[in-house]
Amino acid sequence: MGFAELLDEVGGFGRYQWIHVTLISLPGLLMASQNLLNNFVSGVPTHYCSIPANHSLSNLSHLHQVTCQPDCLPVWQLLKMFIPPDSSGNRLARCRRYANPQWQLLAANSSTNVSHLETEDCIDGWTFEQSDFLATTVSEWSLVCSLRPLKQMIQTIYMGGVLTGAIVYGSLSDRFGRRSVLIWSYLQLAVLGCSSALSPTYSTYCIFRFLSGMAVSGVIINGVSLKVEWITTKTRTVVGTLSSFFFTFGQMVLAGLAYWLRDWRKLQMVVCAPNFLFFAYSWWYSESARWLVLNQRSEDALKSLHRVARINGKSEMIDKITLCPMTPGMRRISICLMAVWFSTSFAYYGLAMDLQKFGVSIYLMQIIFGAVDIPAKLFALGILSYLGRRVSQAVCLFFSAAIIFANIFVPTDMQTLRTTLACLGKAFTSASFTTVYLYTGELYPTVIRQTGMGFVSTMARIGSMAAPAVLILDEVLPALPSLVYGGSAVLAGCFACFLPETLNVPLPDTIEDVEARW
Repeated sequence: MGFAELLDEVGGFGRYQWIHVTLISLPGLLMASQNLLNNFVSGVPTHYCSIPANHSLSNLSHLHQVTCQPDCLPVWQLLKMFIPPDSSGNRLARCRRYANPQWQLLAANSSTNVSHLETEDCIDGWTFEQSDFLATTVSEWSLVCSLRPLKQMIQTIYMGGVLTGAIVYGSLSDRFGRRSVLIWSYLQLAVLGCSSALSPTYSTYCIFRFLSGMAVSGVIINGVSLKVEWITTKTRTVVGTLSSFFFTFGQMVLAGLAYWLRDWRKLQMVVCAPNFLFFAYSWWYSESARWLVLNQRSEDALKSLHRVARINGKSEMIDKITLCPMTPGMRRISICLMAVWFSTSFAYYGLAMDLQKFGVSIYLMQIIFGAVDIPAKLFALGILSYLGRRVSQAVCLFFSAAIIFANIFVPTDMQTLRTTLACLGKAFTSASFTTVYLYTGELYPTVIRQTGMGFVSTMARIGSMAAPAVLILDEVLPALPSLVYGGSAVLAGCFACFLPETLNVPLPDTIEDVEARW
């Protein structure tokens, strides 16, 4: 009797599976927060050079109000004698100030050519406004101007941790089990995530974020495997898609928390502390019976199946369940999956990690970007069920590429249309993520499923690390990042066309199963 039939015998998708899937999916609310946290933790507040130490803006404002009646200028206008305008002429420069106060600029009819006035670097530091953020890593460690690349470096280091975690915890899971590594990952993320909120320096924070990224990878890939290996073939598509909504809602939860707290340390603590709860209840999980059998632990597998049968109200089946040993095999499958994982992640984070460019409130954009995932995942559910995995994967990638390319031709002053297209592109890349997570779990046999998931998902981590770096190319040519993101999606869509179809096919347990089918 195969595992598909065994799961039907112990209750199919019964009470145990409902609880099991819900508890494993719940942390997804905060996994999205971890991946997109840098948008708010390292948000860039409006800033300008601090005025010289021998001047006080409050004293200057008081003196001006005493002498200017009745035609007084607002306080921000007084800054014009210290800070030159930026290249647009509409805002104060962020990285330069006048070498000496320019009192003549306060005159209403001043015709001074400011481009010829002597300026200097922000030798007294910067002043950060608190209209959008009370405190961020950028304002705390002055990651602006010449240090601006360090802001994106935080996200790159975090994604490097996710990449490392996929490799390390993927192989450890196939050796020690899904459940053990998942429990450890919850604890690691809880402890190190909360520790990062207390970081005294930039370097310390980056180290903690790297280690947190490793834990996030352990939670995601082990959660997916432990979930999919306890559900029946006919429910995999619906369960896999619906459980991914936790990630979708998590993006909106992040926007709400960030808007409420507006302090990076508090936000970091709030999104990491719940992992102590996930760690506490994760001991309830049963280890994958598939993995136990393939690692010659048939007795433990029987105990797990008996427990599931009791919880599902199928106690009469306990004495009838027996297992035959299975011969495990090892083989890597599909360079195609690597291309799909890389391009999906590359385009997804390219769109999701640059919210401030749209000229809309960053909190509102985060909610919008999270909300578009809802119809996207419903769309994915529909096409996965009726068109199959291969067509769905290719369609999502080709559509996302087409929309990214279309945005190149929209003028920059048409922000509403550009934002709408960006949201559609984000929706299709999100649908591609939903598809590839399910697809990968169905293509790899149980004996190497976790190693396989970790192996191909490393390309996703490389893609997410490369995505922020590509954004810098817009200084060379504004359309260049979109060309790179879209071209990558087209290439991956072509690779997806060569993958085998897995719709309504039982999960393979050994490499022999894979070879016999495909």
